[in-house]
Amino acid sequence: MLTTDRFLEEIKKKIQDQKRILTKEADRYSYAYDASFGFHLPDLVIQPPATEEVAAVMKLANTYKVPVYPRGQGTSLSGGPLPVKGGVVLDLSQWNDKLEIDKDDMVAVVSPGVLTAKIDEAATEFGFMYPPDPSSSHVSTIGGNLAENAGGPRGLKYGVTKDYVLGLEVVTPEGEVIRTGGRTVKNVTGYDLTKLVVGSEGTLGIITEATLRLVPKPPATKTLMALFEEIVDSGRAISKVLTAGIVPAKMELMDQLSIQAVEAYEPRGLPTDVAAMLLIELDGHPASVAEEILKVKDLCSEVGARDVRVAENEKEAAEFWKARKLVSPAIVRVKPTKISEDATVPRSKIPDMFQRLKEIREKYQIDLVVFGHAGDGNLHPNIIADARDHEEMERVEKAVAEIFTAAIELGGTLSGEHGIGTMKSPFMEMELGKAGLEMMKRIKASWDPNNILNPGKIFPEPGQRLVLRHD
Repeated sequence: MLTTDRFLEEIKKKIQDQKRILTKEADRYSYAYDASFGFHLPDLVIQPPATEEVAAVMKLANTYKVPVYPRGQGTSLSGGPLPVKGGVVLDLSQWNDKLEIDKDDMVAVVSPGVLTAKIDEAATEFGFMYPPDPSSSHVSTIGGNLAENAGGPRGLKYGVTKDYVLGLEVVTPEGEVIRTGGRTVKNVTGYDLTKLVVGSEGTLGIITEATLRLVPKPPATKTLMALFEEIVDSGRAISKVLTAGIVPAKMELMDQLSIQAVEAYEPRGLPTDVAAMLLIELDGHPASVAEEILKVKDLCSEVGARDVRVAENEKEAAEFWKARKLVSPAIVRVKPTKISEDATVPRSKIPDMFQRLKEIREKYQIDLVVFGHAGDGNLHPNIIADARDHEEMERVEKAVAEIFTAAIELGGTLSGEHGIGTMKSPFMEMELGKAGLEMMKRIKASWDPNNILNPGKIFPEPGQRLVLRHD
């Protein structure tokens, strides 16, 4: 028990609503896990509704050297909010009172617990959109998305979360409140602390308010579905389209196992004998969209697409995209354990990565499903297994390590959007090198000298290795 009676007494003086302090094990239990592997029960859960309370908690935590773990809705796939060293979970998911749209400055100002999809919905009323669209946007909080620098299907054309953050209010690990950036599109005053905090996975500060950039909503969209008998051909199609000067809003891939799983889960009439399916969405001016969709159709056919279909209307386009949304729930019907990765490679190396994944699947005889945001090289190799089968999980662990190695050898990265957390920290040095990793450690130490904010994340622990099974 890292939290002492004295610490708890002091905390109760700082939190006005005592119901927001959870001490019973039954209440703390749901904070012991996220959407990844691992189970770590916190000693205490606090649900602060104001910046002042967060600052007070952090100051006390520094005094008593108690670890603090900020948390949103727990949708993290990398172990980001898990209290691996005990201590306090700071639940920010209930803090959703502010969602303001300024149509003149084209910004949204939000509290950390606002659901990401709600921001886009509010922006739509003014003719704008908030582009970052992680698959979990209807359940994940903006605070969590900021901490992990989340992406999504629209990342190909519009970029990821960090590209839309103009300013932040942040509570530092020592309990100071700082503001970074502002409401201006241009800001080059000093170090870019906004970009440093976004994607730092809750290790450098706790985001208590964000000012986000909005963009005009495009007037027209068109969606195309292309089917391929070889997955490498779909990779070539991706390269062909992008090098032709066309930048789709979305470019998503499903491999054969993904398609078969969806058809078994909720039949949609998709052919299960094809090796891959590409879904491509264009947006912009109606005339340019109409012209470019025909060009994309021709390019896919040139590289061997068996069939290419352009959705006739929005309803049919929605049906195309429904198949992609069903992949995750569909594949867990096959086996109960899903390991979701997001290794990312340069666009030119997408065909090579497809080939490496095929070899890894055959080498370890695993159920490896590939889907994801193929247009920006952000693939989601998902392995479905059974955590109770230790022999299978040993093969899975070796396969995951080879997936990471393959991505880095092809000039890619460990993560495009899921973050490092606990799942990928053993491989950080492989990508960054000793000097690069050491520099990141120095930044962490300067911001958090007592190492109390989300410790055990990003940086490998001594002797740590990848372990996916529950022993």
